[in-house]
Amino acid sequence: MAIKTSLLGGDTPHLSAEELSRRLALAREPEEEPAEKPKLRHLVGEFGWVFEPVRRQFRSLDIPQASSPQTVMLIPGFGAHPLRFRYLAKQLEQAGHKAKRWGYGFNLGPSKENLEGLAQRVCDLSERYDRKVVLVGWSLGGLFARELAKQHPDCVAKVVTMGSPFSGNPRANWGWRAYQFIAGHRVDEPPIANPIDEKPPVETVAFWSPRDGVVSPRSACGKPGERDRAVALRCTHMGFSFSHQCINAILQELEMD
Repeated sequence: MAIKTSLLGGDTPHLSAEELSRRLALAREPEEEPAEKPKLRHLVGEFGWVFEPVRRQFRSLDIPQASSPQTVMLIPGFGAHPLRFRYLAKQLEQAGHKAKRWGYGFNLGPSKENLEGLAQRVCDLSERYDRKVVLVGWSLGGLFARELAKQHPDCVAKVVTMGSPFSGNPRANWGWRAYQFIAGHRVDEPPIANPIDEKPPVETVAFWSPRDGVVSPRSACGKPGERDRAVALRCTHMGFSFSHQCINAILQELEMD
């Protein structure tokens, strides 16, 4: 018997009853050592993102021209589609940078296949534009970015993670159960070659926020040695993809390259 699960997107085959049962068991796993989650009031505050398109009509953002335009690949967070980066990409392009999608649809977790495809895309972009690529990853997308930089440091100029849980307990967030159900593997056993908390051999900058309502700020900030620098912002987890403060911080990082 096969069961279609729309949560997994159009490219995912129907799940058998046995596979569905396995994934439900993963989602229901008890926490042997409960991890520190973000505060509930911050989690509630995450829902304010739905009003962002309206607020944007009453605010303007002054975008300076880049002195050294970069090629930037934007990697969405777990369950997010590249369209969520449309506003951010527009601002980067306005500054003179080339903003590139990651080449996939919804981010449903890492796999051997999509990591290999992403690695090839990064190398292709680097060759096409004759320069290394800056990887900007939001939440889970930041873990992809860190892994790609470890595999191909010759093609990556810098990694910027935004609210990415690369440090400490991988269950220190409110999304790990949904992740295990959708991705089909434990959050602390991803199909990647290198340790998540290991710093890539390129400049690595971690954006984090004390207002993050999804990922523990400590996990997103990381420890010395796990990243080169940590930059504190005052946005929600959802806000990493559109807040003016975060956009300005990214533009500053691109100027530092």
